[in-house]
Amino acid sequence: MTSLAFIGPGIMGRPMALNLMGGGHDMHVYARRAEAAEPLVAAGARAWGSPAEAAAQAEVIFSCVSDTPDVEEVLLGAQGVVHGARPGSVVVDMSTISPSATREMAARLAGQGIEMLDAPVSGGEQGAVSGTLSIMVGGKAEALARVRPLLDLMGRNIVHVGDNGAGQVAKACNQIVVAQTLVGVAEALQLARREGVDAARVREALLGGFAGSKILEVHGQRMLDENYTPGFKARLHTKDLGIALAEAESLGLDVTAVRAAADLIRRVAEEIDGELDHSAVFRLLGE
Repeated sequence: MTSLAFIGPGIMGRPMALNLMGGGHDMHVYARRAEAAEPLVAAGARAWGSPAEAAAQAEVIFSCVSDTPDVEEVLLGAQGVVHGARPGSVVVDMSTISPSATREMAARLAGQGIEMLDAPVSGGEQGAVSGTLSIMVGGKAEALARVRPLLDLMGRNIVHVGDNGAGQVAKACNQIVVAQTLVGVAEALQLARREGVDAARVREALLGGFAGSKILEVHGQRMLDENYTPGFKARLHTKDLGIALAEAESLGLDVTAVRAAADLIRRVAEEIDGELDHSAVFRLLGE
């Protein structure tokens, strides 16, 4: 049994933490909203009043929060992990944030004898619940070897991409592919409907060929059902694409296609509802 801390038990973090607890590990939790931690407390976790207090109890500290400033606050802020974590502990940040900021935070933590891995995930809420996430890891191989049994409780595809920040680069690449595929599926199914053809049959046909994808399988069905209960919110995908576009711009890389996809997903967040699943781009195109 390993003593763990989990900071940020939201839509993704809560089931991830529960899967860690299901592996028999002692769990300490911090949530900005106390009610977010209640399912974990009911399952046997102990809630603390700050990230530092939770981290002080743990050998491995997980964080899963919304954006780069949030991670900086919970790791390095006045009540952050850095003020409670013991030298020799490992921080595993599973948020989706800036690669350059990740490298800076890892260096700050290393100065206190704390290892950091960036380990963003893909697979949505269902993958978090089922423990089948894809986890992209940046950081030292030795630190990953130490926590890999814990990551195995949350994901199936765990890849060491490179040094600190490399996991976040991989996630930016993931969000680029997802955005463009999502928009492509939405446009295709809208075309089928406008032509008066059964879009469900079109989806079924496409699943058997080169156009088949997880996006077409899962989100294509969401679109047909017009079920936009969030697995991944449009406003968060907009944030992630902002990170990807900023990285591309800093490198002088032309990413015209993803800019177009990002604009549509941004419009879902601004013109319809940012709390809806990003597959609501289908609704935007229909309107």
